[in-house]
Amino acid sequence: MALVWVALTFLAVVMLVGGVGLALAGRGQVDIASRLATVSPADRSKSPVEKFRLARDEAMSGLPRFNRMLQRWSWSKRLQTYLTQAGWHIRPGKLVLICCVTGMAAYVVASLLLPFALLALAVGILCGLFPLLLAIVRRRRRLYAFEKSFPEVIDLLVRAVRAGHAFTTGMEMIANEMPQPIAGEFRTTFEEHNFGLPLRDALWNLAERVPLVDVRFFVSALLIQKETGGNLAEILNNLAHVIRERFKIMGELRVRTAQGRLTAIILIGMPPGLLVFMKFANPDYVNLLFSDPWGTYMLVGAACLQIIGSLIMWRVVKIDV
Repeated sequence: MALVWVALTFLAVVMLVGGVGLALAGRGQVDIASRLATVSPADRSKSPVEKFRLARDEAMSGLPRFNRMLQRWSWSKRLQTYLTQAGWHIRPGKLVLICCVTGMAAYVVASLLLPFALLALAVGILCGLFPLLLAIVRRRRRLYAFEKSFPEVIDLLVRAVRAGHAFTTGMEMIANEMPQPIAGEFRTTFEEHNFGLPLRDALWNLAERVPLVDVRFFVSALLIQKETGGNLAEILNNLAHVIRERFKIMGELRVRTAQGRLTAIILIGMPPGLLVFMKFANPDYVNLLFSDPWGTYMLVGAACLQIIGSLIMWRVVKIDV
């Protein structure tokens, strides 16, 4: 019970410090806004949120000290890029705090329900990683939706170029007429170029925000055509044809690897399913794993081996085109 009270105290302190830090950070932004209002009276009508939106977007966290700590770590920048690709408009520091609070809360609850601290720690770690897993799933779905609709985007751009519109006008048409997430990404690219960023840099930013092979082909084709010349509409039309052929090959691969994926699903779900079945069919036979310390170690080791085997099986059946 002492460990439980320590965990509860730590959780309460973390939440209190986080709330005070967020309050102080918001107060500092309001103070800066009031000082700058005397320098630029024309901007008094704008709220502090609108004035400092760009500055806050570059920050890793709303807490100054936590932000400075995250700035020193290289993985925080990769996490920020990952969240941008997932379409989540939150800072990496906020996601890290959510993971910590979720993991700690799950650990406290598991400590009250489970007899062993090691098993409760494993539950806390898994629950703490759950928000990050949601970001991974969201990123994968968002990139798949972008890739699926990308040939239609190129066709729209080809029609705009053949109608006599400029390339930037075609990007604006895509931003206005296509669904998300394509509209948002091309809107960002169009605004970057419209506000003075060279087209080359704006397109490379698009390729960094959307790490797909098709987008890199698209950007490379546009930059080569800009330097060497040629029929832009024909180049884009051929690129759309290549992307559609890649999708056909990917569909054939999914059909041919369906048996392997089904086998992987069965092998991954069989051990936990068998454990649950034996828990109801013969509880005395399975309770030894939960009542004996060595049984707990065996469960943790089996879970780790299960995760490693699942990653290997999914890697085998996943073929990149």
